[in-house]
Amino acid sequence: MSLIEDLAADRLLAIIRGKDVEASIAIATAIALVDEGVRSMEISLSSADALTVLSEVSSALGDRVRLGAGTVLTPADVDAALDNGATYIVTPAIAPSISTAVDRGVPVLCGALTPTEVLTALDAGADAVKLFPVSSMGPRYVKDLRAPFPSTPFVPVGGVGVDEAEGFLADGAVAVGVASPLLGDAANGGDLDALRERARRFLSAVCR
Repeated sequence: MSLIEDLAADRLLAIIRGKDVEASIAIATAIALVDEGVRSMEISLSSADALTVLSEVSSALGDRVRLGAGTVLTPADVDAALDNGATYIVTPAIAPSISTAVDRGVPVLCGALTPTEVLTALDAGADAVKLFPVSSMGPRYVKDLRAPFPSTPFVPVGGVGVDEAEGFLADGAVAVGVASPLLGDAANGGDLDALRERARRFLSAVCR
């Protein structure tokens, strides 16, 4: 399936961003999420040992996970992400990485917020638009953007909790991207059982 079809099917993109910890902790976090039914996942390149995490998660989970790399900013980042198992890239904004990924036929979820940025992302070849940071905008913002961009797949990211996830999806988002409201402190060595419970709550919310 395409990136858009995957996101539309899963409706939840888990964002793993671990700081200053062993890669094995982030890998265990990814495995716990997939075990609970989370299929789409982004490993941020701003994480500690991000490329190791990407490679190990890809090896451990194979086609059980739709694995992307986040915070992909440069052409070199694209090459490194793909070499270590990523199948799509995610950016926080319009970045030089986009043209490299497009030239290589790699799906792109591009960060943007304003209508001008959305149009720029689409013109650059992005497959979908990551609305970031969306925490201060609210679900209605997706509905407003869909008026001038009716066929654009939007993925709101930034402080999206369970209740907000339902609202964004109801107002036309194809999926939601969630970091700390889902991950908590798991990627930094926190409670994996609590992570599993949060994953079940999110999946229940987005699958309604």
